[in-house]
Amino acid sequence: MTTKLHAPGIGSSFTDFLEEESIRDDVMGVAAKRVIAWEFERLMKESKVTKSALASRLHTSRSQVDRLLDPSNVKVQLDTLAKAADVLGYRLKIGFERG
Repeated sequence: MTTKLHAPGIGSSFTDFLEEESIRDDVMGVAAKRVIAWEFERLMKESKVTKSALASRLHTSRSQVDRLLDPSNVKVQLDTLAKAADVLGYRLKIGFERG
């Protein structure tokens, strides 16, 4: 007698899994913020700008810069990102791709 095993996760995509678990939007938000935080840290290092110096240029607190660089804090406003990019000599560019 042959027994068939049922493996529900086999063959489905990671996105399907996230949707099934009802966590897709949260995971995608955190992933995007991780990339943004990583990119800002790289730009700061390239520009030799410290967190304190960035805060001063932005006319804000060091804790606000820490929130900007915190990969788990997804509540960063676009104008804050644009201003931070500008003071580092960059322009914020946002794009879309079909999902």
